[in-house]
Amino acid sequence: MEPHTPNALIRESSPYLLQHAYNPVQWLPWNEETLAKARAENKPLLISIGYAACHWCHVMERECFEENEVAEVMNAHFIPVKVDREERPDVDQIYMDALQIMTGSGGWPLNVVALPDGRPFWGATYLPREQWISALVQLHRLFRDQPEKVVGYAADLTDAVHKINVPLPDPGAQLPNTDVLAQWIEGWKGRFDPEYGGSRGAPKFMMPVTLRCLLHWDHLHPDPAVEAHLRRSLTRMARGGLYDQLGGGFSRYSVDARWHVPHFEKMLYDNAQLMTLYSEAYARYGDPYYREVVAGTLEFVQASLKAPEGGYYASLDADSEDPEGRLTEGAFYRWRLDELQEVLGGDYALFERVFHLGAEGHWEDGYYVLMRTGADAESLGMDSDVFQTWLERCRKVLLARREERPAPRLDHKVLLSWNGLLLSGLCDTWRYGQLEGARTAALELGTFLSGQMDTEGRLPHGVSEGHPKGNGFLEDYAAVAEGFIRLFGITGNPHWMERARNLAAYVETHFSESGQALFYFNSGQDAPLIRRTLEVADNVIPASNSIMAENLFVLGHFYGNAGQIRRAAEMLAAIGPSMERYSGQHANWLRLALKREAPFRELAICGPEALGWVAEIGLQYLPQVFLAGCEEASDLPLFRERYRPGKTRAYLCQGGACQQPETTLEGAIQAVS
Repeated sequence: MEPHTPNALIRESSPYLLQHAYNPVQWLPWNEETLAKARAENKPLLISIGYAACHWCHVMERECFEENEVAEVMNAHFIPVKVDREERPDVDQIYMDALQIMTGSGGWPLNVVALPDGRPFWGATYLPREQWISALVQLHRLFRDQPEKVVGYAADLTDAVHKINVPLPDPGAQLPNTDVLAQWIEGWKGRFDPEYGGSRGAPKFMMPVTLRCLLHWDHLHPDPAVEAHLRRSLTRMARGGLYDQLGGGFSRYSVDARWHVPHFEKMLYDNAQLMTLYSEAYARYGDPYYREVVAGTLEFVQASLKAPEGGYYASLDADSEDPEGRLTEGAFYRWRLDELQEVLGGDYALFERVFHLGAEGHWEDGYYVLMRTGADAESLGMDSDVFQTWLERCRKVLLARREERPAPRLDHKVLLSWNGLLLSGLCDTWRYGQLEGARTAALELGTFLSGQMDTEGRLPHGVSEGHPKGNGFLEDYAAVAEGFIRLFGITGNPHWMERARNLAAYVETHFSESGQALFYFNSGQDAPLIRRTLEVADNVIPASNSIMAENLFVLGHFYGNAGQIRRAAEMLAAIGPSMERYSGQHANWLRLALKREAPFRELAICGPEALGWVAEIGLQYLPQVFLAGCEEASDLPLFRERYRPGKTRAYLCQGGACQQPETTLEGAIQAVS
């Protein structure tokens, strides 16, 4: 292939795939035609998986995939396949499991060599040029000279990939009770970092799903150790360089133990979940700093990730151009002291005290990553309003200077699952913080996502240039349905509950199998892979099954559908043994267990002031209460025969039985508090 001649990826829409479109490697996208080519030529698949914001993916591209000598080996002996993990999470899940079985660890770039039928037999993450070439030459010889050995290993590995993905429910297993949940939470405490929050050690991931679970637990069973860990984690994360102190929003993780230096990629899914986490924490603990963090994150998402045609983009790259024009990690965000002094002038001396510009704030090579100290208006002897005005002035002048730099590259995929998470985040931002613009943004996003559903309730996985792209996965249906449920909560419009119910019905039809409580990640209408995945472990994003189980639990209570409530319980029971062995990997499931174990109630408010009451009561953190309001007569089960013209009344219900209605807002608040 001649230099600068595009390969087959030039016809793709994924920014990650397009980044590789001018490599001399003859990359092909993952599709049926590519797999057929591998079978016809009897060549192993060389599957390389990454994503647009991945720093080490870029490093390996520069060192290996842009080199003609490397490309010659890959093109001659393999069918090279590039996969965007965010575009095809189903493919990524399978080969990541295979890599972890082979090596005990994982990460991206994820490189796997597989038989022409897709069964893997070798894998690695980043490898430098010479090691990469050496590995490929050896693999080619092995495949050519000892095919029976390769096939045997691939068969064993594929069998293992199947086995680790099948939950083994105990027919006699009981759903976890409060005592069991307390033991699991107690076990987590040994991993709490007593100084910086989060888990001990580095790198440090924020894990909002785990912190939300602890917040829920602390609400039901107040625990000073859990509260201290939560507040320490939330404050330290937001004060660190992990949080963009100028532009708002969080990076994906911190490379150190104190949240200082991030891996600078900024993902929509993280910021969406953190909007929910900090909003709920603000409602629970009343710390205004948490609301300030939510406001900054909302500002970042709106300014940097909002797509003009609707929805929100996936991410900003970790790398951007440095002053010499080289792609460098963190170049957009780092500062030298002389530049800060020049821009801030007389404000620098105070800024230095507030943002750790001594040894603690130094990153490398004379560059600093801004992080907040504990200094605030009170400790500095300043009036609070004066301090905030000064802080905003410094922020704006530094932002203006930063905007002169080349911006990080944007991954312009609009993924429905991540947008569903953001819809929930926007709704929670409005519910708990009443932040200007959040409700309007939530309605706009909800309308956009609703517009992607066809008449059968089917969703695409993403939207590219206004057109649907790919079949939706379980994560898309689960996250979007959850967002619609939250949108009902802040609008009172039953249309959104109906949309959520339609999505749940589609999932039960197309992602189920008789005798299996859990849902598959792929629809039955998708082309088969070597495994039909069951996604059950909660990680940086909750498992699609755990989100869907909670959706069914809530929908069942709203519509009086005992079958959906029972299905949620069956799903929880199915992963019970896994929860017992690895409770830390099932934090969202634990939240559902808490909702089942403690009394879960519905507060149905009917009357002309219903939505005002819902908004007022909704300022509280009430994870065991589903708030629902209607301002006119309704035949929905929760509201039926409860509307009285000219009167607003609140009905607190549990298990189908309701208390006498509360006739005042104060009485309704007291009933659920």
